[in-house]
Amino acid sequence: MHSFQVIRDVLQTTSAKQIAGDMGLSLSLIYKWAEKPDPEAATASHNPLDRMDQLLKSTRDLRLIHWLCQRAGGFFIRNPKTHHTHPEYLIPATNGVVQEFADLLAVIASAASDNRIDPAEAIKIRARWEELKRSTETFVACCEAGNFQALEKNSQQ
Repeated sequence: MHSFQVIRDVLQTTSAKQIAGDMGLSLSLIYKWAEKPDPEAATASHNPLDRMDQLLKSTRDLRLIHWLCQRAGGFFIRNPKTHHTHPEYLIPATNGVVQEFADLLAVIASAASDNRIDPAEAIKIRARWEELKRSTETFVACCEAGNFQALEKNSQQ
């Protein structure tokens, strides 16, 4: 989906007038963001989503995305590359996810052993959680791509 389409969809449920007022911008500019861009137009009319994309491409710094996701109450996880196409990778991949989960539980248990979690412990928990999300997403993406077709056969034996 293109950025202008996302903004167009948002304007179906959010008032363009409200957005313009909140941002101190003209109503026409808000509506302009929801139009398909003219390739010959000046970049000044590019919508904020396109600008963010340009900034990310220019800097290649994911802190921009992490910040934005954090502001929205979430987090960013890069889509994994599913380069493991051999079924023999299934068992190590499964074991890897289980080990990541076990590592997270160990960090939580250690941190909670004194019935409190201090900021440093919370940082360690977050780091292990992020690692678990990454490894699990990789595993799930491999399964979705059909890389682990042996999974179903092995579970029926």
